Amino acid sequence: MKQFKIIGILVVLVLILVKCQKSAVFPAEQYNDQLSGGDETSFDATSQAFGSMFSGLSVRDEHVHTLGDLVFNQSFVTAPALIHGGLGPIFNNTSCTNCHHNDGIGLPTAGDLQSSLLVRISLPGTDANGGPVAVPGYGLQLQDKAVFGKVPECKVNINYAYQTYSFADGETYELRTPTYTLSNLYIPISGAYQLSPRLAPPMFGLGLLEAVPESEIVALADPNDANGDGIKGHANYVWDVTTKSKQLGRFGWKANTASILTQVASAFNQDMGITTSILPVESSFGQSQYDGLKDDPELPDSLLSAVKYYAQTLQVPARRLTTDAVAKRGEQLFILAKCATCHKQTLTTGINVAFPQLSNQVIHPYTDMLVHDMGPGLADNRSDYLAGGQEWRTAALWGVGLFETVNNPGYYLHDGRARTITEAIMWHGGEAAPSKAYFSNLSATDRNAVLKFLKSL
Repeated sequence: MKQFKIIGILVVLVLILVKCQKSAVFPAEQYNDQLSGGDETSFDATSQAFGSMFSGLSVRDEHVHTLGDLVFNQSFVTAPALIHGGLGPIFNNTSCTNCHHNDGIGLPTAGDLQSSLLVRISLPGTDANGGPVAVPGYGLQLQDKAVFGKVPECKVNINYAYQTYSFADGETYELRTPTYTLSNLYIPISGAYQLSPRLAPPMFGLGLLEAVPESEIVALADPNDANGDGIKGHANYVWDVTTKSKQLGRFGWKANTASILTQVASAFNQDMGITTSILPVESSFGQSQYDGLKDDPELPDSLLSAVKYYAQTLQVPARRLTTDAVAKRGEQLFILAKCATCHKQTLTTGINVAFPQLSNQVIHPYTDMLVHDMGPGLADNRSDYLAGGQEWRTAALWGVGLFETVNNPGYYLHDGRARTITEAIMWHGGEAAPSKAYFSNLSATDRNAVLKFLKSL
């Protein structure tokens, strides 16, 4: 009896020791490839696929998210007003959703209410913080609309030139090259100036990208091409008005914004002319359009924080067709083309005990969050901190296959010049030129496999 008791104790000790062992690496083949956003993945593939709220939020946090959603969709009006005031005097649009349609991309047009394209402007050189130099009387962004009694800064004109090209097998495709010009300037601009169009990007997954540790992103950089693969991605460090310091740029087409909060405050200030505690000065200050009202900041911190939280807590749409043979073939070709060298399939968010939904998530955004030389074809020839005139941040590809569903029709690249994924690929140059050539030389069957894979994301 005593022997059995000793054996029992030994068994219990063995079980305890087994449980105390360091966990083994989770087998890669057992990961669910559908979970693009880790635990915060949405399986909605409808026109509302980009608008799903994080799961597991408290009742209070759900309320804050919903409040942010309401403000995001609210059209603002001219000050003074009892509610939703502060629009203008000059602006690009009247609400967040008018640019980010269904929390996605928008229309690359200028001047109309549904336009989602804004144009940055600057003088050559850098300012005291290493950023672009503001144009006197215009600042760093053109506002092409104005409230009653005021004058827009200018009219933005877009003209396209169309040219037909051929893949190696003879199949043709068309690319359109935009040219941007300004007219109806409210005051002349002396000297040369630089323009950079920017299409409103999707809103989902921002909280997860913000949660990726800086060390993981910087570790992916190879500015001197030490490994000889021709890829020279590097981080962009930018002046962050919220922290009053240089921070890693994560958001924007040139990674020129460090945080969601700064991005949201900047959008209110520049896109809608609405001041906040972070940016309390009107974008029209010092201009003839300035309203002179003593009502700044116009948006309360509670609403600013709610919109920030809303943007932070939008789920990522699930990947589809994960067992489809053609899509799987396309994924392998995507890797062989070395597209995944920049469009990194997997990143991991940091530990955040205060925000478990963002903590330690294995995500599949298909970006390295670095800036790369994309060649002269896509160049805006306008530096933005450490991002040069031919450099752009690697666009995240998660959700790209739903652009046509959510934002029919879909547009791609920083200015929406590409009307299809194929066009977007064929605009790649610079560091991505070999990958474009690889795709161009594939058979039509293999090109379609790559496209089916991308449309599954």
